[in-house]
Amino acid sequence: MGLSFLFSSVPFLLVLLLVLSAFRILREYERGVVFLLGRFWRVKGPGLFLLIPGVQQMVRIDLRTVVFDVPPQDVITRDNVSVKVNAVVYFRVVDPEKAVIQVARFLEATSQLSQTTLRAVLGKHELDELLAERERLNLDIQRVLDSQTDAWGIKVSTVEIKHVDLNESMIRAIARQAEAERERRAKVIHAQGELQASQALLEAAQMLSRQPEAMQLRYLQTLTNIASDKSSTIVFPMPMDIFKTISAWREASEKSPK
Repeated sequence: MGLSFLFSSVPFLLVLLLVLSAFRILREYERGVVFLLGRFWRVKGPGLFLLIPGVQQMVRIDLRTVVFDVPPQDVITRDNVSVKVNAVVYFRVVDPEKAVIQVARFLEATSQLSQTTLRAVLGKHELDELLAERERLNLDIQRVLDSQTDAWGIKVSTVEIKHVDLNESMIRAIARQAEAERERRAKVIHAQGELQASQALLEAAQMLSRQPEAMQLRYLQTLTNIASDKSSTIVFPMPMDIFKTISAWREASEKSPK
């Protein structure tokens, strides 16, 4: 009787195990793409649902944001400079049906597409733009990637260029360029200072020329400033008016009778 009971309970146990295996639980951030006899049926989850064993199959998809590094890529800029650039890409699945049906291994496909897009977009810009306008280039790469992955049900939210690696010769060339630019700015500032000083001297000369006494006072003030330094030898220029007076006095004295 024990053997007969055991054999009679086996089908019941098999049915029980089959029913228990039909129950599936998906977390809040997961979705299940269900196929019925090989054809797409619907997207299930999250929570508890039934899956008919042998008739229905499910592919589990994670909807959380995925972050991966784009390995360093050799990029030739528009001005023919070779650099190595790496980046980081943030994306997530927004349509589980497309992510399963339209593309095989969407993670690998997105990674490969990110590498080619990084080289293609950065190759259209010069080195100065690559170094100074990273935010704009990040947006350009993100828009191109997002437009291409939209057919796969994937949303690329952010692309960030992490590092631009230059060779030693290019680093030295950039340093020389920066030094030349600083020298150019210094010369321009010096020239602007000379121009402003000449304009101020012109205005001062025009103001002093209105009153001859002012010129004499300025002349005496300059002599006073020079005389304060006792280590200097001052050559005192005589005004021409004094020479004219002395010459006139001598001529008058020579003409007068002795």
